Amino acid sequence: MKLHRTAPVVTGVAVALTGLLSGGILTASAHDGPRASSSHVATHGDSIPNVTVVENQIKAYYGDTVNAEDGLHYPSSTGNYANEMAHITAAAKGYLKGQASRKHSGKPALVFDVDDTTLNTYNYEISSTFAYNPTTNADFVNNAKFPAVFGMPALVNWANDNGYTVFFLTGRPVTQRDGTVANLAKVGYTASADVDHLYLKDKVNPPAYLPCGAACTTTEYKSGTRKHIESLGYDIVANFGDQWSDLNGGYADKTFKVPNPMYYLP
Repeated sequence: MKLHRTAPVVTGVAVALTGLLSGGILTASAHDGPRASSSHVATHGDSIPNVTVVENQIKAYYGDTVNAEDGLHYPSSTGNYANEMAHITAAAKGYLKGQASRKHSGKPALVFDVDDTTLNTYNYEISSTFAYNPTTNADFVNNAKFPAVFGMPALVNWANDNGYTVFFLTGRPVTQRDGTVANLAKVGYTASADVDHLYLKDKVNPPAYLPCGAACTTTEYKSGTRKHIESLGYDIVANFGDQWSDLNGGYADKTFKVPNPMYYLP
């Protein structure tokens, strides 16, 4: 049993505001120290950053680019987000190379979150003005509209070809399985995303291995599923996520935090 971190559903720019320190955005990366918190209450209105300013800073970080074909906004491959992802994936690959030949407590495995860890949702966030709507979001999911997170297909595929069993673990509902599988394949992931390697949340018939059932928090759902994976004879060598709730709760030798200043999930 391996124990690691904890953290937090508030969505949209309102949560991004909690990541602002002295006017700068906390871009939640692998190098972050303190985690964003929604518990602070400002005593002076002028101390709260303007939402429009926050939105513009997020767009600048991603290198906002409009695609002429579909009219949607996408991150730039030369922006700060892409550069940060290049450093994170390089560090992760270096770690995985070092672990590949070592003896593990089970078959070496990796766990990857989906939204903003393997698939980037910036195009949806901009189209929805950072306000989550289950209907419009489902359209993007079920029609496989998300691009890959920079550098992640190469990392995942390399790991899959070099002795690691890859699992995808997402908070998306089980009804979105087909769209998720199609999207992962569409953007170049070759690791299997079949029913044994892609876990989605089932609130109607939650699995018996989750004692919290349909009432699981994100941390309980993610860590409980990782515990189940390890019970199948795997050792999760690394766990990747864009939210601390993807990484908290243990059952992974190491965690990698992917940047996401757009929303915060407890």
